[in-house]
Amino acid sequence: MIHMTETLAVQTVEDFLTPEETAELTRILDDHLSATGWVPARPSEGTTPPAAAQALLDGAMRRALPALRRVFPSAASTDPWLYHDLKPGDRIRPHVHGVGDPEARPQRIARVAFNLQDADSGGEFHLDTCSADALWSDATTTGAGGYAPGTRFVHEITARTGPVKLDSVPHTRWTCAPPPGTTVVYGTQLVHGVLPVVEGRVRKLITNLLA
Repeated sequence: MIHMTETLAVQTVEDFLTPEETAELTRILDDHLSATGWVPARPSEGTTPPAAAQALLDGAMRRALPALRRVFPSAASTDPWLYHDLKPGDRIRPHVHGVGDPEARPQRIARVAFNLQDADSGGEFHLDTCSADALWSDATTTGAGGYAPGTRFVHEITARTGPVKLDSVPHTRWTCAPPPGTTVVYGTQLVHGVLPVVEGRVRKLITNLLA
């Protein structure tokens, strides 16, 4: 059974990657970007890292799962990772993914984010909490997807779609500055984003935590 609180929880795993693994991941991605010439068309666009990067990150997730299951007991696996690269002026506007189809399996219960590189100024990850009822849908579930009947689900809301504009909803913002090598795991029903990069570059790898 997937508990609703798993989709609203936050956890960090310090030393998710060792300094040596971080250096190796950086090398793999630098080589990949040099070979492909990939440049994001917009800040929210990601690209799929090569197999060597996926294997390194998947190995780290296997190590991290016992700790993560204290907060996300349903966690079983992850999707392939995506790489994001933000430059000065880029931001990720507040949005919330939601769970998708609550009757489907596997279920996306959380997002996993690893910052390969932090900006020199700006670019902080943030979570926005609020009590606005407008975020919540009337969707119901039979429990086929693992959620208990009666579980509440948020709307999927982006900067362009959804019943409300998240910037206009009163909220409390929590910014996050994890130490190097740390991954941040946050429930898929939490509003989140990245503040504008002022100086430097944000290099981020993201995947879904699945139940």
